[in-house]
Amino acid sequence: MRIERIVCQVLRVPSVEAKTASSQDVVLIRVQTDEGIEGFGEADASPEVVKAIVDAPFSHNIACGLRKILVGENPLEHERLWQKMYRRTQYFGRSSVTIAAMSAVDMALWDLKGKKFGVPIHTLLGGKQHSRIKAYASILFGKDGATTRDIARKWIAAGYRAIKFGWEPMGQDEALDIELVRGAREGCGDATLLIDAGCVWDARTALRRAQQFEKFNIGWLEEPLRPDDVDGYAWLRDRSPVPIAAGEAECGRESFRPLIDRHALDIYQVDLSRCGFTDADYIKLRVQEIGARLCNHCYTSPVTVAASLHWLSTCRDAFIFEDCVDDSPMRHELTIEKVQARDGWISVPDGPGLGITLNEDFVKRFLVSESQ
Repeated sequence: MRIERIVCQVLRVPSVEAKTASSQDVVLIRVQTDEGIEGFGEADASPEVVKAIVDAPFSHNIACGLRKILVGENPLEHERLWQKMYRRTQYFGRSSVTIAAMSAVDMALWDLKGKKFGVPIHTLLGGKQHSRIKAYASILFGKDGATTRDIARKWIAAGYRAIKFGWEPMGQDEALDIELVRGAREGCGDATLLIDAGCVWDARTALRRAQQFEKFNIGWLEEPLRPDDVDGYAWLRDRSPVPIAAGEAECGRESFRPLIDRHALDIYQVDLSRCGFTDADYIKLRVQEIGARLCNHCYTSPVTVAASLHWLSTCRDAFIFEDCVDDSPMRHELTIEKVQARDGWISVPDGPGLGITLNEDFVKRFLVSESQ
């Protein structure tokens, strides 16, 4: 079997809001073979930038577009192909959006392999340890504490027993930060509450907020610092009264390595649309070795949701799953199957590959560009 074609499709909702939500557009990678088997994957980054990395022509041996690198190769050799892509893009990649583009291809290769052998990806990864996982409703903060409280009540009424609020307007001032978390706790009742600061503080301010938020019994404080501040995370984690989570911005194993080596986090959040299955499996083993916990990050389409479920189900101590509830058709309508939690739990797909089917009518309706 050989890779015959790599198709890159960019989908976008008609009106993009000014908010921190990557569920408003999608970049799909579709790897097609001479045997008629197709695998698909997704990257969480600027879709047009990912498309450029796939489409780029040959420049020289370590500056080459992904399509040029992969067409004609055996798609079942995912490890070798990951290393080939990494080597031949090193002048514009290594720990950035190039790794995200590689991850979309890698996801498609694993989907294709599962379809070839008629097994789900979690079987290819060594076997699932969980058939379903407690899900948390992942949503943005309201404009103030009262609005945030009302949003929390909505998702508790929908059956979730865990909610995460994140990003703006967190970080504008101390009083508003505390008001937001207080409102979230009032709305959640005794359910699990997770807080995502959105990379807004220095380490000392983050420690003060962790101490202030402790009384609201939060399950973790996520991304309080900018992603590159590994020293700050290690310092904060050693002092914080609440668990510290981060990792969603990291692309691949090399990006995660300093955080793992420094034991800088309590919870490592791995996004399959920025790490792919090949590197996510490596990261899983490293994090388990140091006795920390793993969770997925996912705020995109059901493609990445399904990929995240396959991967997280193989993690020994998986305890909670990020379930984006953003009101976007990209999150809810891209696939025929509805990959969403029911009564606060989300089930792991068992079909071949990713175990999901693209809604081709939806793809045509929201398609803004395509290359192959």
